[in-house]
Amino acid sequence: MAASLRLCAAASGLRYWSRRQRPAAASLAAVCSRSMASKTPVGFIGLGNMGNPMAKNLMKHGYPLIIYDVFLDVCKEFQDAGEQVVSSPADVAEKADRIITMLPTSINAIEAYSGANGILKKVKKGSLLIDSSTIDPAVSKELAKEVEKMGAVFMDAPVSGGVGAARSGNLTFMVGEAEDEFAAAQELLGCMGSNVVYCGAVGTGQAAKICNMLLAISMIGTAEAMNLGIRLGLDPKLLAKILNMSSGRCWSSDTYNPVPGVMDGVPSANNYQGGFGATLMAKDLGLAQDSATSTKSPILLGSQAHQIYRMMCAKGYSKKDFSSVFQFLREEETF
Repeated sequence: MAASLRLCAAASGLRYWSRRQRPAAASLAAVCSRSMASKTPVGFIGLGNMGNPMAKNLMKHGYPLIIYDVFLDVCKEFQDAGEQVVSSPADVAEKADRIITMLPTSINAIEAYSGANGILKKVKKGSLLIDSSTIDPAVSKELAKEVEKMGAVFMDAPVSGGVGAARSGNLTFMVGEAEDEFAAAQELLGCMGSNVVYCGAVGTGQAAKICNMLLAISMIGTAEAMNLGIRLGLDPKLLAKILNMSSGRCWSSDTYNPVPGVMDGVPSANNYQGGFGATLMAKDLGLAQDSATSTKSPILLGSQAHQIYRMMCAKGYSKKDFSSVFQFLREEETF
């Protein structure tokens, strides 16, 4: 797969499925409470901070799972719960005709699908393969071509909402594939998310996710504002309250505040453990930078955010949640 692949797709023809928009007779419970005949095993590959709770939500809705992760220890709780753990992505494809992958990088996705023991070695015709990783849109397109040759269907369906939404089943899925295949994915994705958005052809789901680099920018802005206010003598909880009733309010300030002690149940309240790692944020911003270069789109703040998260990773923040940018900025006085 050529390393020079570049994104050249634009989002199109939006269709939107929302738990909140459906009438009571067609609620999420109705969508996910199918007859047991439809509860055939679902393959799930990748049990990281996001994949783990996503897989658990499928279990809650009655789907038997065929599990694989490169780290066998994370599979144990699923095995103890009666789910089947196998030794390779190929083994998952042999036992399930609906598979969800949730992997950190493009390289991981390529290996899971096209590697020596990848999905494509044993995938069955007619299988539905849903990749919820955030990867290069060009890689998604290439994988879709390889999957199509095997008589199966590939969708890119990256997510937004963070670990909290993954746990509560309130993720947003951005789906790229032929529109007539969209309905086939809704049953599964609706068990893990409250919003399932059709974006267009393969790759447009990734394009939409890449544009969510806005999150990194807003988190840095929130961290800067909170740091400034604290140094000016404001109580951080009071400042957060004021910001959240003012025009500067955003998800980073009212749901995922980066300042320790302001909110409970977020990574900043747990020494920035868990959540969405700074390394992954730097990776996503790198994808945005590549796409901006190939489309000649100026992303001045996105580029600056990319550099900030790269510096954070170089200075020991790589395993901390991306909201640790607050701590990083507190310690850096040379900008």
